[in-house]
Amino acid sequence: MADADIRPRRTGPLSRDRVVAAAAELADADGLGALTMRSLATALEVKPMSLYNHIADKEDLLDGMVDLVFGHIALPDAHGRWRPEIRTRAASAREVLARHPWALALMDSRSTPGPATLRHHDAVVGVLMNNGFSPAMTARAYTIVDSYVYGFVLQEASFPLDPGTDPSEAIGAVPDDTLYPHLAALATEHLMRPGFSFRAEFEPGLDLVLDAVGGLAGR
Repeated sequence: MADADIRPRRTGPLSRDRVVAAAAELADADGLGALTMRSLATALEVKPMSLYNHIADKEDLLDGMVDLVFGHIALPDAHGRWRPEIRTRAASAREVLARHPWALALMDSRSTPGPATLRHHDAVVGVLMNNGFSPAMTARAYTIVDSYVYGFVLQEASFPLDPGTDPSEAIGAVPDDTLYPHLAALATEHLMRPGFSFRAEFEPGLDLVLDAVGGLAGR
């Protein structure tokens, strides 16, 4: 989904949805640490106390923001085939979290998950269990897939190369091949080749992860 999907309306009455969307937009722009009730009220052009007519406190706001993000990740069909459903869901999660990386630290830490969060988890668990994964294997599979997705998003956010970037400018000097021969070979023979894209590594890596997950249940 496009970023515009969570941007708050600049006009109209204040609502919980509008407050949460504005908070997510602020976190996207400046990071979670810059999100305060005062900065949020300023963005919405209201007094800080008026926010509490729609959210209970900062924790309630964070719960809503996480729920908003989960609501933008593709929901698997609990009655579909597990591999294509989990693959589509994982790719969607990477795209959404790449736009909202502040959510990574919050995704699995909320003690009062919202309806979109619960609906999402239920669908992922459902498609695995409906395809023969035991409860224990379902929990393990879910953990493995999300560990890969979350880890990739973190690496992607810090990796210096994007499509169209000059590799020599992004990476800088190639390591001395007499001291660090393997790093030098990786840089010159792969990372610095024209057209290299770190994000293009996601789907091949995901397929390896799904191969391993399938092995858990003999599938």
